[in-house]
Amino acid sequence: MDSTDKAFTGSIAQIYERLLVPLIFLPYARDLAARIARARPRKLLETAAGTGIVTRELAAQLPADIGITATDLNEPMLAQAKAALPDPRVEWRQADALALPFDDASFDIVACQFGVMFFPDRVKGHAEARRVLTPGGRLFFNVWDRIETSEFTDTVVQSLAETFPDDPPRFLARTPHGYHDPDLIRSDLERAGFSEIAIEAVDHVSRARLPREPAVAFCQGTPMRNEIEARGAPGLEAATDKAEQALARRFGSGAIEGRIRALVVSAVAL
Repeated sequence: MDSTDKAFTGSIAQIYERLLVPLIFLPYARDLAARIARARPRKLLETAAGTGIVTRELAAQLPADIGITATDLNEPMLAQAKAALPDPRVEWRQADALALPFDDASFDIVACQFGVMFFPDRVKGHAEARRVLTPGGRLFFNVWDRIETSEFTDTVVQSLAETFPDDPPRFLARTPHGYHDPDLIRSDLERAGFSEIAIEAVDHVSRARLPREPAVAFCQGTPMRNEIEARGAPGLEAATDKAEQALARRFGSGAIEGRIRALVVSAVAL
């Protein structure tokens, strides 16, 4: 993982919330929250909460007496999340998922939406979730499948490879889509102390009003922005324009839609 992969700085958090959340994250947030609600949690921890889309869905779907602790390593993302959900049920904490500031067996559910891929040591991250879970407690998380199964993302990455042929920005392929092997996921969870591991591929359709929206979302609303800006000419706006043109060629110049696929994972703490 590159050192900039976790740098959601500047305006990235705002663009992420405004464009990426409805584009790709919302349907999976609703799906994950529904799975967690069926498990009837009593005390729940969310790691890598980002701008809080899963937190908002959990608050909407869970009974009012269920406590939710939502954490993220990145303060700008957490600030965006707090502003969007001023709910007294939710305790917001800045925390590293690999070194959680909670006692053993503090929660019966741990949830993580599209965050595990960012862990520099995924087994350690899973083991921390296991540590703070009660025996028999459950971990729920999702990760993106291979980049080819998310058509807007794949198109943007291909366009950037043409724009920067000598050193293409690889953040999206390297990190968000870099943890998609079910056998590896299962092995990591078993090493961390989990059993009853279930991994399900879930498809949705991503929709945008114009090709410009996903172009801006991916080029300017993710840490790939840092990679693009570090490369200099032709610059961020030109790279975003090239991505928009590639999306329009593949999907059309008006309202567009493309396939997305994620793996949804659940496991039980031994």
